[in-house]
Amino acid sequence: MPRPPTASPPPFCPNPDCDSKANSQPWRFKKKGFFFRDRPPHKVQRYVCQHCRRNFSSQTFSTTYWLRRGDLLEPLFLRLQSCSALRQIAREMRVSHATIQRLAERLGRHCLLFHERLRPRTAPTEPLVLDGFRTFEHSQYWPFDLNLLVGTSHYVYGFNDAELRRSGTMRPAQREKRKRLEARFGRPDPRATLRNVGELLGRVVPEGSGALVRSDDHQAYPRAIRGLGDRRLAHETTSSKASRTPQNPLFPVNLADLLLRHCGANHKRETIAFSKRRQGALYRAAIWVVWRNYMKHRSENRRDGPPGRALGLIRRALTVKGILARRLFPDREGISGWVARCYFSEIPTRALVGWRRHRAKYAR
Repeated sequence: MPRPPTASPPPFCPNPDCDSKANSQPWRFKKKGFFFRDRPPHKVQRYVCQHCRRNFSSQTFSTTYWLRRGDLLEPLFLRLQSCSALRQIAREMRVSHATIQRLAERLGRHCLLFHERLRPRTAPTEPLVLDGFRTFEHSQYWPFDLNLLVGTSHYVYGFNDAELRRSGTMRPAQREKRKRLEARFGRPDPRATLRNVGELLGRVVPEGSGALVRSDDHQAYPRAIRGLGDRRLAHETTSSKASRTPQNPLFPVNLADLLLRHCGANHKRETIAFSKRRQGALYRAAIWVVWRNYMKHRSENRRDGPPGRALGLIRRALTVKGILARRLFPDREGISGWVARCYFSEIPTRALVGWRRHRAKYAR
């Protein structure tokens, strides 16, 4: 009878405060028995770090760490790109909708780190197309933009959010309700788009380098670009009223907007599946970015590979199993700024006084 495969040695100590990271000596660990589970892998090797004395196991390095239903991660990844709402997925998988929500948040955090690990760190060699994808959180009185920076290869280099004040045509009763809500929760920052577009461009285009940025005629974009004086950014504008054909210079981001609305039930024009928290929408956006960049072909007819392959970041289209093959740790990916705030669930929703931050001590 063949013996089950043994677990590979742990690559590092999962404790972010372990002094082995600053020690020039090789990292040392020791085996510490096993524990048994009802689900595969049934026998899990335990370890102890010889530097900080932290106990961990081979399961610590799996994306299913501390999950009872780790088998749901892969199908959930695909369901979230198939325009399914969380409660629909929960009914199909016969679990609580809160379970699906927590798993979606874990997938979102993993995809944030996965994209940060693979995205280019040098100056983009192709024009970048900038746009704000308009959606809302909690209710239509709290809209926000999902700022996207997409290359002409259709690779999504990065994204972030910018809260907005509800505008457009409103009835007198709606204006009065907006006034009451803003008096209670505060008015959205009018400079949010300017500030966050600058953060997004500064994150994608390294200091001292340059790029060509294309956008519509949004008034905040030129000011955000001028604020990055340490980068050589050329700016071209195209009217948002121009036909959204492949010949339009903004086509890459227009197609990204279309796919976002097509794949996400929370972004439909009229829906009850809208995101109740902006943080939840950002986690789902991170999953979509990984799917778009590393899994989906640029052309479904030509099957020419995902955008990440066109840039040489991957050799072939990835699978969900490959994306979730190994757990990623935020302290080892070096995230900071907006990405770190998004990872640790620190993006607030004004209409909710309190929100659940990600403060797990072990299962980060």
